[in-house]
Amino acid sequence: MTGPALRSMVAALMNSSPSLADIRIAHARIAPHVHRTPILTSRLVDRETGAQLLFKCENLQRTGAFKARGAFNAVMGLSDNLASKGVVTHSSGNHAAALALAAATRGIPAYVVMPTTAPAVKKSAVLGYGAEVVECEPTLVARETAARAIVARMGATLIPPFDSDEVIAGQATCAIELLEDAERELDAVSCPVGGGGLLAGTAIACSVLSPRTQVIGAEPAAAGDAAAGFRTGMLQPQVLPVATIADGLTTAMSARTFAIMRKDVHDVVTVSEEAIVRAMRLLWSRMKIVVEASSAVPLAAVLEGAWDVRGKTVGIILTGGNVDLDRLPWSR
Repeated sequence: MTGPALRSMVAALMNSSPSLADIRIAHARIAPHVHRTPILTSRLVDRETGAQLLFKCENLQRTGAFKARGAFNAVMGLSDNLASKGVVTHSSGNHAAALALAAATRGIPAYVVMPTTAPAVKKSAVLGYGAEVVECEPTLVARETAARAIVARMGATLIPPFDSDEVIAGQATCAIELLEDAERELDAVSCPVGGGGLLAGTAIACSVLSPRTQVIGAEPAAAGDAAAGFRTGMLQPQVLPVATIADGLTTAMSARTFAIMRKDVHDVVTVSEEAIVRAMRLLWSRMKIVVEASSAVPLAAVLEGAWDVRGKTVGIILTGGNVDLDRLPWSR
């Protein structure tokens, strides 16, 4: 969809995003199934950046990533009739594992379409949770086609990685916890942006609960579709393959997440590959926490000066910690 039709859809979606009530319902629904992850700080990192940084550690979440929130909200919100037929998604990583776990918890089938290029550690996690993996070529068209075929054959419900109000509401619970547990007003909250589900949920939560808090998206310069869309006001495609270490951020935004970004996000910045590696290594070595490259992108933006945090109190969402230990960037 392009041109006037796409612009019309984006305009309509800007007024139909999940409400705070939807997010509160999601929070109560997923509470028995996910962790309320901690906030960590580092005096060394604060000195280096000139800010007070509060790291919301979703790398310590079940399945090792924030994606458990959206997946559990979507799966647990299904009617018994729909749930009995199972769920399906297409994902190269963390959403796949999250959906597999949520489905296993509810005792229903899960079918996960994964590209042949998906990291072995993430494919193994999906299988370990009992889902059926269907491999496809590493293109969005191939992934969507395979997922639609499963829906048609099995009657399973499609749970997209980010293009879903239920998933967005689930991801927004992360921001609610960050705002509640920070015990101070945040000048800004920053998170990575790929498909935009977390960014959208964070923006909705902050716009209602802490309207003075700015929401800043961060992404690799090599996968800068969200930043380009933010600047131009037009949804941008992502041309694959993308040469970035932050493999979880190579998906383009949907019309739904793009509309929320345009309405409630204050800025989207980009960072170099070198800055991502530096930030990732700093989190490992100084804060002693395991994060994947995509997780380190917001801190990379701070370290590289992509936006000014000096004198500010900033929440940073560390989105995941699923790392292939045989492919660490500083050991190449």
